[in-house]
Amino acid sequence: LKITAATDDGEVMGVQHWTYPVYGVQFHPESILTPDGKRMLENFIISER
Repeated sequence: LKITAATDDGEVMGVQHWTYPVYGVQFHPESILTPDGKRMLENFIISER
């Protein structure tokens, strides 16, 4: 995987596969600092059923 995003201190925040269109990001919607984080998780769970 190729690192596509990182914090100033080097913590990996985003990656992508070298060949395939596969991407990943570090995101915690359950965090108290994310407005509507609980709703985002609920929507994701409902959409994946």
